[in-house]
Amino acid sequence: MTPNETTISNDSGIAKRLFRYALTAKGTFIAALLLLALGVAAELAGPFIAKTMIDDHILAIEKPYYESKEADGAAQYKGTYYKREDRFASGEARGQEVRILQVGRSFYFIHEPVTRVDGTRSYENGMLTITAGQEQLRYPAVPLSTSELFEFYKPELPSIYKLVGLFLICLLVSMVTVFGRTYWLQSAANRVIQKLRTDVYAHIQRLPVHFFDNLPAGKVVSRVTNDTEAVKDLFVAVLSNFSSGAVYITGIYVALFLLDVRLGLISLFVIPMLIVWTILYRKFATKYNTVIRSRLSEINAIINESIQGMAIIRVFRRQKATQEEFEALNADYMAHQNKMLNLNSFTTHNLVNVLRNVSFVVVLWYFGSASLNGAGIVSIGVLYAFVDLLGRMFQPITGMVNQLAALDTSIVSAKRVFELMDETGENVTDGSMPRYLGNVEFKDVSFAYKKDWVLKNISFEAKQGQTVALVGHTGSGKSSIINLLFRFYDPQQGTITIDGKPVTDIPKQWLRKHMGIVLQDPYLFTGTIASNVSLGDPEITREQVEQALRDVGADRLLAHLPQGFDEPVIEKGSTLSAGQRQLISFARALAFNPAILILDEATANIDTETEALIQDALEVLKRGRTTFIIAHRLSTIRSADQILVLHRGEIVERGSHDELMALEGRYYKMYQLQQGGNSGQTEHKEPVGAQLAAKPAGSHL
Repeated sequence: MTPNETTISNDSGIAKRLFRYALTAKGTFIAALLLLALGVAAELAGPFIAKTMIDDHILAIEKPYYESKEADGAAQYKGTYYKREDRFASGEARGQEVRILQVGRSFYFIHEPVTRVDGTRSYENGMLTITAGQEQLRYPAVPLSTSELFEFYKPELPSIYKLVGLFLICLLVSMVTVFGRTYWLQSAANRVIQKLRTDVYAHIQRLPVHFFDNLPAGKVVSRVTNDTEAVKDLFVAVLSNFSSGAVYITGIYVALFLLDVRLGLISLFVIPMLIVWTILYRKFATKYNTVIRSRLSEINAIINESIQGMAIIRVFRRQKATQEEFEALNADYMAHQNKMLNLNSFTTHNLVNVLRNVSFVVVLWYFGSASLNGAGIVSIGVLYAFVDLLGRMFQPITGMVNQLAALDTSIVSAKRVFELMDETGENVTDGSMPRYLGNVEFKDVSFAYKKDWVLKNISFEAKQGQTVALVGHTGSGKSSIINLLFRFYDPQQGTITIDGKPVTDIPKQWLRKHMGIVLQDPYLFTGTIASNVSLGDPEITREQVEQALRDVGADRLLAHLPQGFDEPVIEKGSTLSAGQRQLISFARALAFNPAILILDEATANIDTETEALIQDALEVLKRGRTTFIIAHRLSTIRSADQILVLHRGEIVERGSHDELMALEGRYYKMYQLQQGGNSGQTEHKEPVGAQLAAKPAGSHL
């Protein structure tokens, strides 16, 4: 398959998915399109009204007139009534035929029939001469004064007034439909984008945790906001212009063929031109827009990363390097924007105007000159209507061509959004399961993120209410065990059971409902202290929130805050101390009442004075639950029921603190080392918890 075929195939698939989203507001879209069709019909009625006014009333004065005894609908000239031939009733008597012909800017009365009116006209010495080729006809003629000429136009005025009134009605209908169409298209587009953003965000919630290791937060945000907003332009500006353009052009072609088949056939050249134009434009525009949207995501990512790491950037004086990186991305973004600008400048309305002017010249040269010199290929009214319709046809073409840039941007953005939505997510199972006891068993579990094993034949059992501590140097596999327990990954070998049931048989949402975690650096969301405890769960009442905070002793550290438990919390809780944030996370875990609790060195960042309070809170938190502690300060796990010492993915020692000390193995050496020169220090911390993220290829936990 060639690149062009691939692009067309991809565009077709994207168009189908966008169409399915459009169906969510199909009623509003259909109403908008019906209004569009009505507005087009009302607007295109204008040239036909003008044609009728010119051919049937203004220029129709040159049709034959007859003497009449009836004054109704007749013109009076020198005491005699004259009525146009098409105004006589059936059976009404007709008198002498007369004609009124125009020569230059003057009109002349001829008191006899005229056999031929096409040709070159002249007036001299009371004679009007009509020359058509070799034939020359001469008639006695009398010049008409303005008042006398107006007498012949008087019978036409009622019909002209009706046509003007009809034109104003059509204009009013067109104005109303434009407003309704725009409003409904905008409303429908907003609903479609609301649905699309909701689906994208819901899908993000289902994506596995390791997905976010490879796609920075700024890029994800860009797809949810910038790219969906670009898709909105597709439903508002692009759909409006292309649908209205298609309806306009169809209506105009129908009108052109009704006016004159030859004129309609000549105008068909626009269709293949528009198709070829669109294909050639998108061949270049898609390449540029893909880079533009990618650079915009990267700019968002670097801004997000810079804000998150502003303190580190300033401490290590990386402002200039960070700015240079940003400027490089921004410069590349601008360069491709300029390429799009040049492409649009060469291929949009300027080229349309050239083609329109060429069309006008050809039509006026061939048809107009023939009509004016008397050859009579088409009437003046038809020619006027055709020129009017041709001008109107190029207006929607200009609109459509000018929207090609937005169309391509929307398609590229939609592709990026759907690529994100096509990422395999975790299945969501409705309902829940009863709170399990929390008896956990690992049986010969081996696991690798990619190729290298990070866990090898891990076997242990943690009974309800027991505390199991995981210790070992960085990369030993502590966090990987927690990742498997939360089912962020599943092992390649072995089984993990809870209360004797394999975790792979339990839906992930059900499994995690009865698990809780407290991180070394707890994450707080924007809101209040109370909302950070309940996380908006309707099952957790305000009373339970306050009781959990009191049980962990948070009321003592938070009592001085002006609004108490309703004190506002900004992003990450940066206005609170480490101890306050930690106690809030303890209360959060307690409020959710988990059967299995993971503590990620919860006291590592706490000062000595606050640590006693935190330790009391930990005892409250662990009561009756199966607790896993990732420990770095070994003095905090002396009371653990079971300590697992990990080394390079294997359990090399296990037992209580006293048993392991008596063994004088790896644990004994680590403990002695910490009690010596490093007693007050904490070894390098590996990330786990809110991210519990997968490590890059080749890394070990």
